[in-house]
Amino acid sequence: MALSEVVHTFGSDLLRRYGARVHKLAIHAGFTCPNRDGTKGVGGCSFCNNASFSPHSQREPGIAEQIAAGRAVVRKRTGAVKFLAYFQAYTNTYADAKRLGALYREALAEPDVIGLAVGTRPDAVPAPALDLLARLRDQGYEVWLELGLQSAFDATLARVNRGHDFGDYCRALDQARQRGLPVCTHLIVGLPGEGREAALASLERVLERGTSGLKFHPLHVVRHTRLADHWRRGGYHPLTMDAYIEIAADLIERTPSDVVFHRVTGTASRDILLAPDWCSKKWAVLNGIEQALRRRGTRQGARVGDPLTGACDAA
Repeated sequence: MALSEVVHTFGSDLLRRYGARVHKLAIHAGFTCPNRDGTKGVGGCSFCNNASFSPHSQREPGIAEQIAAGRAVVRKRTGAVKFLAYFQAYTNTYADAKRLGALYREALAEPDVIGLAVGTRPDAVPAPALDLLARLRDQGYEVWLELGLQSAFDATLARVNRGHDFGDYCRALDQARQRGLPVCTHLIVGLPGEGREAALASLERVLERGTSGLKFHPLHVVRHTRLADHWRRGGYHPLTMDAYIEIAADLIERTPSDVVFHRVTGTASRDILLAPDWCSKKWAVLNGIEQALRRRGTRQGARVGDPLTGACDAA
């Protein structure tokens, strides 16, 4: 049994299209964020310690060195023979096009790197950056723009000091789609003030606008963040693993089968994770989501009457 049998996963999609295992290699390219450098704000999002997302966020070796280190680990673990350079840490379109082009092309110069996944904020994707990514895609590279929306509710975005709103996301999405760039939208489940219904509503708003890919992960509390202070004071209570698994299954059921899931959970390393403890247990969560879908007798797209998965009466 595998999650890819009930969910349209990015790994299985790449395997089908390239005939080989393809894996993302996380890269820290030395970017900052407009919500940290004073352009939009300082201090960043209340939950953000970038070490929870990128293994290289505390150091900045060269891109080729990072790819070599990641390749050695991933190839041994997964058997991947092709890779996407995943510009992950902070805001990876937050520079002039000349610098962006040099960084992206340095990664693409590696012979087994077939494309890019570029993580960024919806309010930091200028036209020159999008034009550059579109040119690279036209040259035959696999290119994804990953937009960190996190919630479709402006009140929530303000609560976590996100520094952008849903309108920024819609504009960035439209501009990317006009250039033929596929977009992967990031959503966080369990943000302060949000539960299952808010997660479902955010998904609905994102699907109404149109997206090629999705990433979900639970909110985890990590060291050196304002969220950590809030949690210590008893002001934030993370989701249980069972609650997250059920919400993730709900979201997957309501996502059409042509949307690719790049991720359905997320983890943080034990040295910075404060809560919940289960956020260090990736495979337990993935297996739990798969088991929840099988227990329900359902799969991705079932609750939108998706013809590729079989119709299912919505609850």
